Amino acid sequence: MAEARQRDEWSRTASVMALVANTQRNPKKTRPFRPGDFDPFARAGERRQAVIPAPVSVLRDVFIRENREQGGSRED
Repeated sequence: MAEARQRDEWSRTASVMALVANTQRNPKKTRPFRPGDFDPFARAGERRQAVIPAPVSVLRDVFIRENREQGGSRED
């Protein structure tokens, strides 16, 4: 119950911190802040992560080769 209260209080505090930070930022140089940027309880999955674009051929090679190495068969 204590952790739930801390999470609730941090979510409110993080919202206020994001609001203040967004009033002071330069919109041409930085992206808008989100409450999750300031919340220590925010899960890593909720924070922004860099997306690395990859062609489909790379994914096909990875999954097909892995399947063949494990003894799986390819169905066409």
